[in-house]
Amino acid sequence: MYKLVLVDDEVEIRNGLSQYFPWNDIGFDVVGSFENGKQALAYIDAHHVDVMLCDIKMPIMTGLEVAKELHSRKSKIKMILLSGHKDFEYAKQALSYDVKGYIVKPTKYNELYEHFTKLKQEMDKVEEEQTGKQSLNEKGTFNEKVIATIRSYVEQNYKQATLEEAAALVRMNSYYVSRYFKENTGQNFSDFVAEVKMNKATELLKDIRYKTYEISEMVGYSHAKNFTRTFKKHFGMSPREFRNTREQSTRLE
Repeated sequence: MYKLVLVDDEVEIRNGLSQYFPWNDIGFDVVGSFENGKQALAYIDAHHVDVMLCDIKMPIMTGLEVAKELHSRKSKIKMILLSGHKDFEYAKQALSYDVKGYIVKPTKYNELYEHFTKLKQEMDKVEEEQTGKQSLNEKGTFNEKVIATIRSYVEQNYKQATLEEAAALVRMNSYYVSRYFKENTGQNFSDFVAEVKMNKATELLKDIRYKTYEISEMVGYSHAKNFTRTFKKHFGMSPREFRNTREQSTRLE
């Protein structure tokens, strides 16, 4: 239900609109009725309101003055004006304040129904779009956190990192995590693990104290041949060639 306030200096009109029009049936809840714009503004300053149906000609503060004030505040309240005057200037001025509709008195049931049914549809559409955007943002934030958790796990446990342990960490099925990781990073989980291991291996190869088979074990390969094969596939050269190339570069420097 959207919250609606009625503003008209004629008590009969206020009561008639409030009591005899089926607001609830079309999605509106009348939360207040006032005899001038000043009272209405005082109310919306303290309460949430979605829509205002307001007379143009009123003492103390007119409907146009209310519309102008809401416009200056950049208020999200939707406003529809009532008037006993058919003067085009009223409608023209009202449009400049982003008023959603202009109804000439005496108010006809069908016209009132059509205006508010259309307004309800427009507001529903905006709300759905905002909810959709919020859901996407929340999903994006969730995805980022999950991927960051998996990456952190692999980077800290690269030697023995497994898909099953990563899945348990983020409380997901391992088969689903495999697809999930690929969809969100463009990379297979196993390829990411290998990449982290190979990058760590290049750091260790810079230290001549370690032999290749020792580095192989340090990054999680029990067989040096498998390590060498993966390293060559990743960098286009063997661990020994990488080390020799680095040593030559160091001499030239």
